Amino acid sequence: MLPLTSPIEMQFPPIVRFGDGTIKTLKDWVAQKGYKAPFVLADAANAGRLDLLDLENVTCFSDVVPEPDIPNLYKAIEAAKGCDVVIGFGGGSAMDLAKLVAVLIAQDCSFDDISGPHRALPRKVGLAQLPTTAGTGSEVGTRALMTNPETLSKVATESVHMLADLAIIDPALTMTVPARVTAATGVDAMAHCVEAFTSKRSHPIIDNYAMMGIELVGRFLKRAVEDGSDAEARTGLALAAFYGGVCLGPVNTTSGHAVSYPLGTRHKLPHGIANALVFPHTLAANAAVVPEKTDKVCQALGFEGGSNEAVLAGAKAFCESLGLDMQLRAYGVPEDDLAAMAEESHAIRRLLDWNPVDLSVADIEAIYRAAY
Repeated sequence: MLPLTSPIEMQFPPIVRFGDGTIKTLKDWVAQKGYKAPFVLADAANAGRLDLLDLENVTCFSDVVPEPDIPNLYKAIEAAKGCDVVIGFGGGSAMDLAKLVAVLIAQDCSFDDISGPHRALPRKVGLAQLPTTAGTGSEVGTRALMTNPETLSKVATESVHMLADLAIIDPALTMTVPARVTAATGVDAMAHCVEAFTSKRSHPIIDNYAMMGIELVGRFLKRAVEDGSDAEARTGLALAAFYGGVCLGPVNTTSGHAVSYPLGTRHKLPHGIANALVFPHTLAANAAVVPEKTDKVCQALGFEGGSNEAVLAGAKAFCESLGLDMQLRAYGVPEDDLAAMAEESHAIRRLLDWNPVDLSVADIEAIYRAAY
């Protein structure tokens, strides 16, 4: 962990609106900014409730897919021509696409020109983010991930120009999320916090956000899974996802996400499910190096830590209590692909270099096999 005296930079959207009913303020913001041609990115389900945004002259790209790839991005850019504000309305896929569309529209450059850190040009259009799940925290971040279909790897792009002008976090938008998706996205929010909390570059400022997020998930996730109409639980999870998004900026994730990525890119597992499947194993793998922090995570989630075996069993039981099947084989992942996934995961150095334990290819393959 970095000492408190270490410099750190935190970036937030200039306007963050949180709470029940805040979605109703979008229309006035669009009008105040003088935008006349709003463009919304949404999946099919959210495209069916555009009326909640109460916007005029709106165009919607409803072909957002889970784990969006570069061709999906270019389809969205083509559909966005002529817009003056881009709005991500959905989970992380819609919001990540919105970031990239906003910086690429009306620019003489391609995705390859901006991918990586700090290469994007200033936006020429506005950007608003409206999360409808409590998971990714993408609404307050500067990163976006796209799958390269040729390599089956996730390409990360990061730029302050992808930071939204407005983020509206209205927990009421998450009330209809199914129990299984609620569980998976909630674990994703928690994983963001846990991995930042235990990272080599964790920072005391971020640690506080991380622990608040973990505690909120421990308190509210099971409640929201069991009763989707529990407004307090939904609001607590929306706040946990926000805290996770804050953690991603200056610290980011580590082994949990690196190990989960091939499950999404190669086998199309939803991001939250992929994170849940590996979370107990990576938490346990790191426990011996960060024992005090691991114990705090375990306590916040309602079980005792201690040995690696106890951490693994407790974390797995926590995820199973949410109704999640915790075996890779249950999701159609072929056993003969585990070694290739381990090689691919091990190459994600932007995350693994900050993991508290130096995981080898063999270590990662062992994680997959234990989860299988």
